[in-house]
Amino acid sequence: MKSTFSKHYATALLAFALSLQISFAQAPENLSFRPLFNGKNLDGWIDVNTSKETWKVKNGTLICSGKPIGVMRSDKQYENFILEVEWKHMEAGGNSGVFVWSEGTPQENDPLTKAVEVQMLELDYAPQHNATEDYVHGELFPTMGMTAIPDNPRGIRSKSLEKRCKGKGEWNKYVVVCVDGTVKLSVNGKFVNGLRNSERKRGYICLEAEGAEIHFRNMRIMELPDGITSAAQTAPLVN
Repeated sequence: MKSTFSKHYATALLAFALSLQISFAQAPENLSFRPLFNGKNLDGWIDVNTSKETWKVKNGTLICSGKPIGVMRSDKQYENFILEVEWKHMEAGGNSGVFVWSEGTPQENDPLTKAVEVQMLELDYAPQHNATEDYVHGELFPTMGMTAIPDNPRGIRSKSLEKRCKGKGEWNKYVVVCVDGTVKLSVNGKFVNGLRNSERKRGYICLEAEGAEIHFRNMRIMELPDGITSAAQTAPLVN
């Protein structure tokens, strides 16, 4: 596969590495993206607790009905990586997200998973739920007892410094950089959020169904060199 690592990514990654006092064993030009969703079927993904009707593929797009609430997980774990994903909600007030460093299993009394959530909310969510306007754009937060330190605190959540998400029917692009327990989020072309010191630094990637139809496309991942991650910082393997 021809490398797709642009000068933009090379510069950003090296700056990020220096900020974390990490030295990567591989040169950036040797790294490349590969599809995490192939645009044809659900190869590489495992339904955890939704249904066969929840996820379908049409014209290169992964369509999630949102029902029942639950997750679909990657078939392998990831440690350090860059994830790109485009998404759009099809209903006003829609709620969904991507989980990184996830356990890949639901909780005993909750259909969702222990992880760091990269939230995807449609713009009308806040007024529909009488919630703070912080809920209208990309938030990062640990779920189900996971711990992490928010860059821009609103309780345990880290709120985006700018509201860059588009509304229903419009595509948004997230770039999620996950390295050594730190997550940085770019929303539609600008890094605007982050958290650090995640309890887990290796785990599954999950897509969330949470009641509303959402579409995903152009989902790809660049795996980066591993760091020093203990067993306690690694999610348990799921058979």
